[in-house]
Amino acid sequence: MLTRIAWRNVWRNKVRSLVLVTSVALGIWAGIFILAFSYGMSIQYVNIAIEGQISHIQLHQPDYKKEKKIKYNIPEASPIMQKIEALPEVKSVTDRTIVNGMVSSVSSGVGAIITGINPPKEDAVTKLQSHLTEGNYFTGEKKNQVIVGEKLAKKLNVKLNHKIVLTFQDIEGNITSGAFRISGIYKTHNSAFDETHVFVNADELNPLLGLDPEATHEIAVLLKENHDLKIISGKLRGMFPELLVEDWQQIAPELQFVIGSFTQTMYLIISIILLALIFGIVNTMLMAVLERVRELGILMAIGMNKVKVFFMIMYETLYMALLGGIIGMILAYGTIHIFGRTGINLSAFSSGLSAYGMDPIVYTTLPNQQYLEIFGMVFIAALLAAIYPSIKALQLKPVNAIRKI
Repeated sequence: MLTRIAWRNVWRNKVRSLVLVTSVALGIWAGIFILAFSYGMSIQYVNIAIEGQISHIQLHQPDYKKEKKIKYNIPEASPIMQKIEALPEVKSVTDRTIVNGMVSSVSSGVGAIITGINPPKEDAVTKLQSHLTEGNYFTGEKKNQVIVGEKLAKKLNVKLNHKIVLTFQDIEGNITSGAFRISGIYKTHNSAFDETHVFVNADELNPLLGLDPEATHEIAVLLKENHDLKIISGKLRGMFPELLVEDWQQIAPELQFVIGSFTQTMYLIISIILLALIFGIVNTMLMAVLERVRELGILMAIGMNKVKVFFMIMYETLYMALLGGIIGMILAYGTIHIFGRTGINLSAFSSGLSAYGMDPIVYTTLPNQQYLEIFGMVFIAALLAAIYPSIKALQLKPVNAIRKI
């Protein structure tokens, strides 16, 4: 009975109730949408780094990670890669020969990371070919082909089919170099990566370094699902105890920090929004109580005890706050679903975003668990907002309240 009375009281003043419900709904909608935008951006940032650069798991010779010297290589990569590829959770595997050196053109020279790759396998892991803006991806029988980033090409003032010279130290510490012709120019979502990485065929780089054709510095593993990360990395450590096996969370801990900090960010943003809404709800309900002083006095005079009056005001407040919260969450879910498919185009800021390795098209998304947590926070906020107006109603004295004009 008390709940029905409270529900009817809510709609006695429809304008005021609708204003409160709308304000709560818009506040919750805005907060959740901002969270979905931030989460979508962070997930894309991590996925771009994993799928385009570091992969899920990397294997190295243990000393290579400490000193980055050419001599610390994996001598026979093929048998290792075959065993890894046989795992059902693995999507693709590639090997890389990596050396720091100098990239020179007729007009300029800069430091860069020179990576020798197996072109088909590398493309299966990082989709490097899809990032080409000009030229071809190691096609034909031509020798000494090199692929450079668009930003690096501009810095070197070179174009497609121009020659550049790669200079580096071989395994004996001798300075060696090779002339390569630009067969392709690529552009990823990370301009810093484009400016510092060039790719050549490992079969042509290894002889210049004095390495065996089967030797490699890095084996990169891309999984079908990220949730298999811990299982497969543990399995690989058991299979290859002589190698250093690291997952992406160990290779790039800053990526894990991006994901890990989202929960704290969510609580902070929603708490600020709910704090503002609490004051709005308290103000509205306090006005409602003060307007109904005579009515509440009569109810108490005819036998409604203070506990029932307290809970009646509590129910009224909860109804409006929760109704607004539910509507806001439904609106947010629909909006997030729409922009999760179409994306939000931030191409106007693409140059700034690419400096941080981010895609200018952001797809909003939010885990279902977060909706439940936000609803719980809305309920607690509504409960807190209902307490003060309810206590204020209890302080009324029936004799004085009835005489209130």
